[in-house]
Amino acid sequence: MKTLLGQQIREQRRKKGWTMDKLAEEADLSVNYVGDLERGVKMPNLDTFIRIVEALDVPADVLIRDSAAPASYVADDELNRKLSRLTSGQKKAATDILNAYIDNIPYIKEK
Repeated sequence: MKTLLGQQIREQRRKKGWTMDKLAEEADLSVNYVGDLERGVKMPNLDTFIRIVEALDVPADVLIRDSAAPASYVADDELNRKLSRLTSGQKKAATDILNAYIDNIPYIKEK
């Protein structure tokens, strides 16, 4: 969550053409703290978050809307990690098993 929030802060800052120094000045924060936020090292408290929102002049939801990764992304990441460790033959077998599973379970098929 910290990393996604930091990415949104960085994106909005860059859209304004601001440096980290400028955002720090406008939100009354240190440049190091802004850098920590953007890298996801730190998470702002509510007061700091509000100062950032006001400084950037964006609705709060713009910064937080993507901060919680959807469950499907988490599952995709886990599946990709597991598949990346397999040999090509094992990947083929895993794909065959997955296809057989999906083809024979009606409730998994998308409607």
